[in-house]
Amino acid sequence: MNCLKLLKKSVIDSQLYVSLMGTVFAVFFMLEQNTFRFPSVLLIFITYFSGYLYTKYQKTKYFYKILMLNFVTGIISACLIIFNHNEIRLVKWFVIVVLGLLYNSFFLETYIRKIPLLKVFYVGLVWALVNSWLTLPEFNFPIFFISFFFVTALVLPFDIRDMKSDTVQTFPKLIGVQNTKYLAYIFIFIACILAIFHLKIQFAISFFLASIFTYILVYFSKNSNKDSYYSFWVETCSGLPFLFLIIYLYLKF
Repeated sequence: MNCLKLLKKSVIDSQLYVSLMGTVFAVFFMLEQNTFRFPSVLLIFITYFSGYLYTKYQKTKYFYKILMLNFVTGIISACLIIFNHNEIRLVKWFVIVVLGLLYNSFFLETYIRKIPLLKVFYVGLVWALVNSWLTLPEFNFPIFFISFFFVTALVLPFDIRDMKSDTVQTFPKLIGVQNTKYLAYIFIFIACILAIFHLKIQFAISFFLASIFTYILVYFSKNSNKDSYYSFWVETCSGLPFLFLIIYLYLKF
């Protein structure tokens, strides 16, 4: 039990896990587009990790330590781009960082997380921009919409989890838990159809299988579930396309 608590604190509560899943999700599309590069992977992970740490701990006693960490990771990220990419990639990265700050920063009078119903779409937007814009030479609309709808669907169960504590209007509070699940099903279905028509066959199959598991996890989402159901299992959904791709390639060869 102590080992599980330590693992939860060091991997999940530290935002390491969600950052890793977001990075793996991006790697899936990078492989599909033949644009995989290790410096890009490291850049994405650092950006997600520092961003999620800032969001979670900005109003705590750890704020100044997190701020210093973000300053250091920002310099590392900029160096990764300058020495491995070009100034256009630097601009893209900066835009995404600013969008992350607008999501939830205490120094803003009104930030995105305070705006009713907008949070789920905004998270989907930022993740989609990482996958379809930051890592690619040109903006890729199919990958953008696949990522946008899939990630937006994944955020909805978290609103179900937080519906009793959220102070802003969310979909579960507005239309109910069951209708929120229906909305998530629709988003997953759209993402899956787009993947089937626009991704290479092995990537489309992998995404389809990931969508099935995501449907199941959304179906069993409820406010009374343990936090680990969301912070581990639902978060894992964004890493499933890559996992199924590895399994597919292993079985094939």
